[in-house]
Amino acid sequence: MRGSYKKRAPSPVYSSPNQLSFEGFETPFEQHLDVNNRWIFLAKHIPWDRIVGVYDKVFSSTEGRKPLNGRLVLGSLMIKHLCKLSDRETIASIQENMYMQYFVGYTSFTRKAPFSATLFVEFRKRLTEDLLAKINDIVATHAINFEAGQHVEFPSDEPGKPDDNSPCETEPSAKISTTENEGSQEGQLLKEALKEQETGNGEEIKNEGQLLMDATVSPQNIAYPTDLKLLNVTREKCEELIDNVHIPQLHGKKPRTYRNTARKEFLNVSKKKRKSKNLIRSAIRKQLGYIKRDLKHIETLLANSKHNPLTQKEREYLETIKKIYAQQLYMYENRTHTVEDRIVNLHQPYVRPIVRGKEKSKVEFGAKIQASLVKGFVFLDHISWDAFNESSYLLNSVEKYKKQFGYYPYEVLADQIYCTRENRKLLKEKT
Repeated sequence: MRGSYKKRAPSPVYSSPNQLSFEGFETPFEQHLDVNNRWIFLAKHIPWDRIVGVYDKVFSSTEGRKPLNGRLVLGSLMIKHLCKLSDRETIASIQENMYMQYFVGYTSFTRKAPFSATLFVEFRKRLTEDLLAKINDIVATHAINFEAGQHVEFPSDEPGKPDDNSPCETEPSAKISTTENEGSQEGQLLKEALKEQETGNGEEIKNEGQLLMDATVSPQNIAYPTDLKLLNVTREKCEELIDNVHIPQLHGKKPRTYRNTARKEFLNVSKKKRKSKNLIRSAIRKQLGYIKRDLKHIETLLANSKHNPLTQKEREYLETIKKIYAQQLYMYENRTHTVEDRIVNLHQPYVRPIVRGKEKSKVEFGAKIQASLVKGFVFLDHISWDAFNESSYLLNSVEKYKKQFGYYPYEVLADQIYCTRENRKLLKEKT
């Protein structure tokens, strides 16, 4: 039977903010949009041409259907996260709100949905870590320059198609203008800076600004892991794989897994308020035995099959189960709780325990990030699922600051762990 086909609504063609006027936006009512509305204000202060140009470079091929324009995609994601909506609620809100439709690039009000809510899954796949970092740097740098009274215009042959691949660097031919009156003191200073840029005879740029950096852990949305809980989930997944692999006509009777007995033994221990070390160790040993038996059954069933009936996702689960069993068996036999690249969640095997040393939570589970704070904007300098020494990334953050703003920071504020002899020496060279 042929599956149902979801017809996507036609999307608006991308228009540069310079060509899109809120006064000409057609509404179903006899009035214009309110210029003081938050979505109108936000739409004016986002450098759409730059970020849409970066997003469009994802589609290098011209084959197939023309993709949705970048402003519609990025604007919809902004609305979703700013209002903390689900995928379906985001589409419904855009469909009902004419201000949101103007924000995502429509020139007139429409009752049709911009696209199917299921496309949000594809958008999240396209927006990689590097692409999001570039877009974030463009918006933050634009806002910082705007606050300082500067506006950087990037020349381009086509709207939304910037020449430079890097959003953090300012082109040598960039023009600087002021939002204030030309006769103001701020405008005069910018004019002098522009002359020095054109002649090349200006003095060396002095260090300016303040760079605040620190490392932290972004908590992952998982239950607090314990060895016994992890083994129980792993055992249940093994039983599910056996059910999927077993074919009665080919393998005959399904092998015994003792799943009911294993479940009762796990609950008898987990429900107790006070658990001794010997009780937990005994329960772990039993779960390891069940998993070992299930893995043997899976290998036997796969060996007797003409082809591998497991999907790609199930194969990944099987490999993760084998790693978990090997790690837990090693810790059990050696009476330790430490192992290299320890897996703490079956469904998210990339999550690692990060020792923080805090009184409230000595160990946290998630990605460790190195972040910098510049004039109220946070820049993500480094992210890793494995623990790392943040002091080794101080120079990278300083050089990134120089790349974005054209000069080194006047002050660098960081914890004591960053104050190594090598870092102090490198910072003195930058002053």
